[in-house]
Amino acid sequence: MLKSNNTLFIGKVLHEFESLSSTNTFATQLLAEKQVVEGTVILTHDQYAGKGQASNKWESAPHKNLTFSVILLPKFLLARNQFLLNQVVSLSVFDTLKAYIEDGLTIKWPNDIYVFDKKITGILIQNNLRGSTLQSAIIGIGLNVNQKQFVSDAPNPTSMALEAGKTIDLEEVLSKFCQQLEKNYLQLKTGQTAQIQQRYLDSLFRIGKTYSYRRTDGTIFKGVIKGVTDIGKLIMKTDKGKEEFAFKEVGYILN
Repeated sequence: MLKSNNTLFIGKVLHEFESLSSTNTFATQLLAEKQVVEGTVILTHDQYAGKGQASNKWESAPHKNLTFSVILLPKFLLARNQFLLNQVVSLSVFDTLKAYIEDGLTIKWPNDIYVFDKKITGILIQNNLRGSTLQSAIIGIGLNVNQKQFVSDAPNPTSMALEAGKTIDLEEVLSKFCQQLEKNYLQLKTGQTAQIQQRYLDSLFRIGKTYSYRRTDGTIFKGVIKGVTDIGKLIMKTDKGKEEFAFKEVGYILN
């Protein structure tokens, strides 16, 4: 794959496997063993133990989807600003999908990509910190491309093929993503953070409207998403006033 990848460094080195337990796990081992070229991509056609956020697993039918990891070396980025990398990656997937899906694309905080109320992409970022800066980041992505039937208990999956009504070329999607990631990552590297943050907010799922949410104790409440803090907490207006939620401290109630 990536025979026609038009980038400077993202995807120029590609490790491609027929089957792999987890591309993030392989990337971790690669970083531990040797010096890695920034932008290295690890791709597998059958990821049989893919990881999602927390203890979640990612379902992906072999040869139907894109399951891959990208290794970045963002040593210019302070640890306290690491959520900017999350925004860059989310926007890169979002930008890629816009070429195929006309309506309903949003970024569900912190980094899932949705089409209306259905999940099309999961992202898992593993950062390695040294002191006050990032040393490396492994960007794991599971993108539903051509899978049309899902058998796991995930409540709301969809795919590019289901949304676009046609089979999608996997190599083309991966190449587009590498180009978008490089563009947005270089924007981050050159300090254009305000543009990144604004685009992320503009693309945020359910921002500015009242919906029901669930607290960790199970109670349901009405809230309005107003934004995201610099460290990545979700800002909401509730009957208690302005509240900030860390990941897993608030649950979305989907239709």
